Amino acid sequence: MPTTQQRARALKILDGLAERFPEAKIELDFRAHDPWQLLVAVVLSAQSTDAGVNKVTPALFAALPDVRAFAAATPQQVEGYIKSLGLFRNKAKSLVGAAQAIVAKHGGEVPRARALLEELPGVGAKSAAVIVANAFGEPAIAVDTHVGRVSRRMGLTTNDDPSKVEADLTALLPRERLLEAHHSLIWHGRRICHARKPRCEECPIERWCHKVGVEPPATRARPLKRPARPARRETAPRR
Repeated sequence: MPTTQQRARALKILDGLAERFPEAKIELDFRAHDPWQLLVAVVLSAQSTDAGVNKVTPALFAALPDVRAFAAATPQQVEGYIKSLGLFRNKAKSLVGAAQAIVAKHGGEVPRARALLEELPGVGAKSAAVIVANAFGEPAIAVDTHVGRVSRRMGLTTNDDPSKVEADLTALLPRERLLEAHHSLIWHGRRICHARKPRCEECPIERWCHKVGVEPPATRARPLKRPARPARRETAPRR
């Protein structure tokens, strides 16, 4: 269990990020209060950018507006709307399979339990955490690349496994602020704490960051001064 000091430092980090990124939120577009559209966007976001997903979902949702429409579609129909995304064939197959499972097993309603979500095609632990937190307000912090990297760099965890990182952050942070922490860490990782060249000079929580793995700024080596040549001794001209 984390110590009181460790929790206090984690809270200072969270407060600092909240002050720097008060507008932090999920950057996937979906219809408010529509867990299915969120699930679709999250599945499509695997190995794709949020911006890329947001370009294809308006036409996709216009053609297939709800879970039952997806369940009645074929993967090939879905593929036509998402070809610009990586792994689009697998994603199309997963979305149709997930929709059919939701209709057959859950009455057409996206389940609220993480364990049930993880049984759906294309929905892993991280995706399930994103869905329950953003769609249902359940306390959860999904650990993606940014959350894991930034948390390790700050010294909030020493683990690489996402499930262990999630457990560490859940123990450190107030449960009611886990979703906020998820968004803030992602925004910080995308905008300031980059993987290769973190902009520590702009970091709002630099004083509390352990900077694990961050190399100190390289100091420019000063060129060595050459020793001065001795003054040339003048000799009288030969006669």
